[in-house]
Amino acid sequence: MTHQGPVVLVTRRERFNAAHKMWNPKWSEERNVEVYGKCANPNWHGHNYQLFVTVKGPINPSTGYCVDLKDLSKLVNERVIDQLDHRNLNLDVPFMNGRLASSENLVVAIWEQLDGPIGQELGVKLHGLKLYESENNMVEYFGE
Repeated sequence: MTHQGPVVLVTRRERFNAAHKMWNPKWSEERNVEVYGKCANPNWHGHNYQLFVTVKGPINPSTGYCVDLKDLSKLVNERVIDQLDHRNLNLDVPFMNGRLASSENLVVAIWEQLDGPIGQELGVKLHGLKLYESENNMVEYFGE
């Protein structure tokens, strides 16, 4: 990333719907229900997620922006949204295999899908992710 102008943060929002169940297979059913409550519903439950992807880079003097948001949206959709939307996080998403399907684990897995490609394909740095599970619950991750 060469400094062509002032460095800014740019954020793109994407949405997806997915089902999951909070369930630790190492625990008894009673322990899962005790810890996860209704989120351990045996028939799953779903959320209307909102994912905010923030990238950091210099303003290109030729274009006036640091990243083409159409390109960022396309990359996020191809690498993440198409794999998550209308899927079961516990069963259908390869990059969630072996992880408890919490929002915390999901945002880290999404970071892993985007970090390299955003830098390589778009020439900007992935700065942070914000994942809303509901209007009241949100998790952020900055690659740490």
